[in-house]
Amino acid sequence: MMKKTLLLALAAFLFNSMTGMCQAQAETSGIGVEATATSIVIKARAVTICNAEGAVLEIFSLTGTKVATIGIDSKEKTINLSLKKGCYILKVNNVVRKVSLH
Repeated sequence: MMKKTLLLALAAFLFNSMTGMCQAQAETSGIGVEATATSIVIKARAVTICNAEGAVLEIFSLTGTKVATIGIDSKEKTINLSLKKGCYILKVNNVVRKVSLH
């Protein structure tokens, strides 16, 4: 009985130790990913795309119709949208944002 209790305590200790190690590794690897993640920043009619060089900005109406396609040729690119007033969906890589133009 004492052997089982000792083995269970040791197994629990090892399990908790390994879980902590895995979490620490996941947290440190996430830092590099966030630093290079694509972002879309919207201010009035100006859209700034960061970390998407070589990608394509796609703009859709709310009905799903593609209204524009713009190539991103630099690490940070600002685009002034000259679209009609309304709501649009912007997509670059796997980042999607909704914008309302007035």
